[in-house]
Amino acid sequence: MARPLSILFVSSEAYPFAKTGGLADVSYSLPLAIREFGHDIRVMIPKYGSISERKNKIHEINRLREIPIPIGENSWPATVKSSSMNNPRQKVQAYITTNVNYFDAKKGFYADPLTGINYPDNDERFIFFNKTVLQTCLVLGWFPDIIHCNDWQTGLIPALIRTIYPQEFKRAKIVYTIHNFNNLGSFASESFDKTGLPADVRDSVLHNGNLNFAKAGTMYSDCVTTVSPSYAADIMSGAAYSDGINNVIASRHGELSGIIHGVDNYVWNPKNDSYLARNYDRTSVNDKFLNKERLLNRVGLPVQYTTPLIGMISRFSEQKGVRLLLEAADELFAENVQLIILGEGDPELQDAVSELKERFPTKVGVKIGFDDELAHLIEASADMFLMPSLFEPCGLNQLYSFVYGTVPIVRATGGLADTVSDFNPETKEGNGFVFQEFAADAMLVAVRRALHTFHEREQWEAVQQNGMNGDYSWSASGRYYSELYRSLLRD
Repeated sequence: MARPLSILFVSSEAYPFAKTGGLADVSYSLPLAIREFGHDIRVMIPKYGSISERKNKIHEINRLREIPIPIGENSWPATVKSSSMNNPRQKVQAYITTNVNYFDAKKGFYADPLTGINYPDNDERFIFFNKTVLQTCLVLGWFPDIIHCNDWQTGLIPALIRTIYPQEFKRAKIVYTIHNFNNLGSFASESFDKTGLPADVRDSVLHNGNLNFAKAGTMYSDCVTTVSPSYAADIMSGAAYSDGINNVIASRHGELSGIIHGVDNYVWNPKNDSYLARNYDRTSVNDKFLNKERLLNRVGLPVQYTTPLIGMISRFSEQKGVRLLLEAADELFAENVQLIILGEGDPELQDAVSELKERFPTKVGVKIGFDDELAHLIEASADMFLMPSLFEPCGLNQLYSFVYGTVPIVRATGGLADTVSDFNPETKEGNGFVFQEFAADAMLVAVRRALHTFHEREQWEAVQQNGMNGDYSWSASGRYYSELYRSLLRD
């Protein structure tokens, strides 16, 4: 039997500590799935000011107090604390970096929650975090077999390892996963001087004249992955925004692996979801209507059991296609339909979405912010789930929707194209409704097809069951990464 591996999984957010989107869900579920294979995997994240130490049972580690971390000519203390992530079968230790100025004093993760403007010292904040990760290993004397870094916020770790600590981490292999190529961590070239990296590697981590965290991760890792096969193909072909990083990947690694996400069956499961008014499974999916009643009452919409309800949980950004919804609003709400939206993001888009509630008070419910309970209730109550994304690296809500018998309506891009197949009423094959063109009219056609099918009960039950009968567990992704780690160590 192969020996268990030691793995450090580094991310800027992880459920339940800190979450803005799918990265947090992945950083919770994937390590627990990998733990199922017997590996010693630990997670490391920053502690933002909005994270409660008491609620999350975060406690100090004597050896990891007041570690000096140099940033340019200055030095700032890091205290690394401990907690854990759990499901009914597994437990994973979490290391959590604290610092008053960079993290504790800021309620937002990357941006001021009041203005939506990125913090001006984000370069220093994540240089600090990246260095703290390595100092933690050095103080503990723990040099894992695999260091798995995620997104730009961890991109300097591979460069720091290979240029400053090559002997200490000589046996470690580094995996770098980019979840969103639309944000690669680009900062003014002067930020390079804050990193402590040797001057002779400057060109290898600068991209288009700026310090680029993602380029650093790409150049110095042993393997680069992303979060779905179609998104990987879009990146490498230049069809998706990548700022030329696709050329860096091609020159350094040759190709990009796309590994689809999964669903954590302990967190997202209508059979035992504690947020629901009525639990159900594929044999009792009609009980969804009891959850619909609770949801509609909560958001102040009239309870209309036979009116199709569309759910949408989204970051309000250009990427997520929110403007398509705004453009299509008059025609969409001329239909017999209700819509509930949960999300936050661009202040302009937030205001525009909120105005929909004022224009269509009996048809639109809006909640600005993140609400985990409401997110679960939307998935369990909605008949359809709308994801009109310009691009979508993987997406998780379409997978949650399958599990909850909620039919996704998506644009064919990235992971949405890999997981959602268009329903054919003649063959009764397909698990959702798909449109190709990023345009309001194309989205409306798909929505109207879904609304029509909703009233054809035999067909609707077919598309629901097609989704609910799929296997979307994290076990496949966990197995893939476990095998990938071992292959890197063999090489």
